[in-house]
Amino acid sequence: MVKDNKENHPPKIHNLVRMAEQTKFNLSEDDMNFLRKMNDFQLEGRYPDYKQNIYRIYKFDNTDSILKKVNQLRLCLLKELQLKK
Repeated sequence: MVKDNKENHPPKIHNLVRMAEQTKFNLSEDDMNFLRKMNDFQLEGRYPDYKQNIYRIYKFDNTDSILKKVNQLRLCLLKELQLKK
């Protein structure tokens, strides 16, 4: 992302979708939808009261699939970075 932006520094935003849109990565619509869901998690650090909502939304039984998808997306982004060199 820093590489693709003219100022050559990270933008001061926390929205994963907006950050992805500012890159030249070719992410699928499924990946973008997943990033929308992952935005929920970054709110916890900024708004501690939000933690209880996260616990209600994301139960233990679906965290494994979320972590697998995070890893898949991570590998996809690393691959994109390698292609951009």
